[in-house]
Amino acid sequence: MRAVGPGLLRFAHVLTLQRAEAEDLAQETLIRVGLAWSRVRRDGNPVGYAQRTLLNLFLNNRRRRADIPVAAVPERGAQDGRLAAVDAADGVRDLLASLPVKQRAAVAMRYVLDLPDEQIAELLGCSPQTVRSQVSRGLAALRAQEEPR
Repeated sequence: MRAVGPGLLRFAHVLTLQRAEAEDLAQETLIRVGLAWSRVRRDGNPVGYAQRTLLNLFLNNRRRRADIPVAAVPERGAQDGRLAAVDAADGVRDLLASLPVKQRAAVAMRYVLDLPDEQIAELLGCSPQTVRSQVSRGLAALRAQEEPR
């Protein structure tokens, strides 16, 4: 968890574009992985299971938005300098926010997690050709937005 947690948090941040939402998503992912640990350990790929769980939670939360308010946050987490750099990049956040969620997820898995098309396809439940198409369209949309008008 300590080795993979920061990477999951960065991935969640790129998907959600909001730090608090990313922290909630990463925490929920770690809880679910912990609850299924005996099965995950037998599978032999806990990182892949965690990434798939995070992605599924993100996509499912996009379908049904229901915030659960809490009275107080009990503690403050440690700061990840690489995540803070993403936080400061408002332009990048705005560009990513313009992409549909599946395109954003495909681009994030390709360039943040450095996953091959086959693994991204498995996580998204589509073919590798669809992944390449999603990434290509996402990058084209990002390039079109950053061109001077």
